[in-house]
Amino acid sequence: MTKLDRIFSDRISDVPRSFIREILKVALDPSVISFAGGLPNRELFPVAALKEATCKVFDTQGRDVLQYAGSEGHAGLREYISTRYREKANLDIPVDSILITSGSQQGLDLLGKTILNEGDAVVIEEPGYLGAIQAFSLYRPRFLPVPVSGEGMDPVALRSALSSRPKLMYTVPNFQNPSGITYSDQNRLELARILEETDTLLIEDDPYGDLRFTGHAQTSFKELLPGNTILLGSFSKSLVPGLRLGWIVAPPALMQKLITAKQATDLHTSHFTQGIVCQYVRDNDADEHIRMIRDVYGRQCQAMQNSIQRYFPAEVTYTKPEGGMFLWAELPLDMAAMDLFELAVRDKVVFVPGDPFYVRGNRHRTLRLNFSCADVDTIDVGIGRLGKAIRELMERGAEQ
Repeated sequence: MTKLDRIFSDRISDVPRSFIREILKVALDPSVISFAGGLPNRELFPVAALKEATCKVFDTQGRDVLQYAGSEGHAGLREYISTRYREKANLDIPVDSILITSGSQQGLDLLGKTILNEGDAVVIEEPGYLGAIQAFSLYRPRFLPVPVSGEGMDPVALRSALSSRPKLMYTVPNFQNPSGITYSDQNRLELARILEETDTLLIEDDPYGDLRFTGHAQTSFKELLPGNTILLGSFSKSLVPGLRLGWIVAPPALMQKLITAKQATDLHTSHFTQGIVCQYVRDNDADEHIRMIRDVYGRQCQAMQNSIQRYFPAEVTYTKPEGGMFLWAELPLDMAAMDLFELAVRDKVVFVPGDPFYVRGNRHRTLRLNFSCADVDTIDVGIGRLGKAIRELMERGAEQ
């Protein structure tokens, strides 16, 4: 204990550190192949187009874009988001229902600030997004984890969790982080019917929805459960993460509280970066850029599945994502992904063990693999190394 320990809030002491950020330190070694980070492929960033948009913003808006601005966000950017919802998802989202945030991670924080008191119940997916667990943990809720499978969230377990009258239910229904699974339409409809009997608000976080490279789009919870659904979106995966731009879609009464929380947090998201993105989407075909990302990620995902079939023992199971950036593998019984991680680091390959994605228990046998940041040849080498480590761990277990 240091002199400063006594001044820290109980709140911050409850928040788990990001295991993924710790892994990324290991991945800085150029000889290490990393499947750990949830990072978009930097080779696909539209640098030239963003540079041109930035220059045009300076030329046409000059000093105005560098001034303080409204908390709700750039009017043109909110109009673009509203139009895109209407054209791509058949959702009528008024501009006034959209609040621009500093990444969708801030959206989670603002929802926690606005809604959660200590001890309030929150339904989360199991396994679930580590960033949501971190963001909500600051407000000291009671997490109610509900298992997800290839079809989506378990309806029976959800009914049981709802007996605790949770205020929020957090989901990533498209290409879920960490598992890569997508909720089926039937599962979404069943969950919506269960939730419509309650006052629980459903958060539909959709950072990967544009990144579908196979299959067909499912219905948004916003269409199935319009009065109870909050949408979170982001430009991080479809454009670039470094500009830190996301948004919340919320009903009017909640929106007013969110704006107040936003004002108390940072007044407004960078007006300058909002202006750049707005100029970019006006001058460029965003769908063409997204199609390029889909094509690349689709090839990388298929390459990873092919390599898994080639190098992993048959006892290892894995998801087959239709989009996004991750797949999820499960080791045989009596094996722990944390033990595999130690062997894999020695063999110069890293991944994220499943443990950080659960709020209960440890030494899980699951692991997350990111395919978006490595080319096809590198994926084959890295999965080969990982397959070798898995076989070694299995042999050790057989000897005990």
